[in-house]
Amino acid sequence: MDPIERTLPAGRLVIRQADPTSERDLADILEMTGEYAKDPMGLGRPMTPEETALLAERLPDVAGSVILMAWLDGRPTGIATCFGGFTTFSASPLLNIHDLSVREGARGMGIGAELLRAVKRIASEMGCNRVTLEVREDNAARRLYEREGFDYGTPTMYFMKAPVEPALSE
Repeated sequence: MDPIERTLPAGRLVIRQADPTSERDLADILEMTGEYAKDPMGLGRPMTPEETALLAERLPDVAGSVILMAWLDGRPTGIATCFGGFTTFSASPLLNIHDLSVREGARGMGIGAELLRAVKRIASEMGCNRVTLEVREDNAARRLYEREGFDYGTPTMYFMKAPVEPALSE
């Protein structure tokens, strides 16, 4: 995907795919993921140094990851961290938005919408037939997702989770 460049009243916006194997991009990914973690819609607390180090170590090796970053006047301002999946009934790839966040002071400028459009564009280029995301019912960004074409499915789909203990390798 070619970078997207826009001029906003607040400055110059650039959105492009970030490379977690690049030290500079990884630093920006970690900064924005750390910002998102502190938000009540994220972890609601800062990531620990151990969590940050583990993310820095493992993220570059995750197959099928797509990370789009938004920079406003060169400052990391938004992130969409996505992972590829597969839908069996249509035998097609899909792209799941695992994290979408815009720095608090930059919300309401259209950066989140631009990130969502960029995710949909790259998903199309990858041959995906859909983009999915999970969202908390108390997340104000639900209105943004709905405006950008996301729906809850018919019948309504629910996201469920079950914790598992990782197997230890010898």
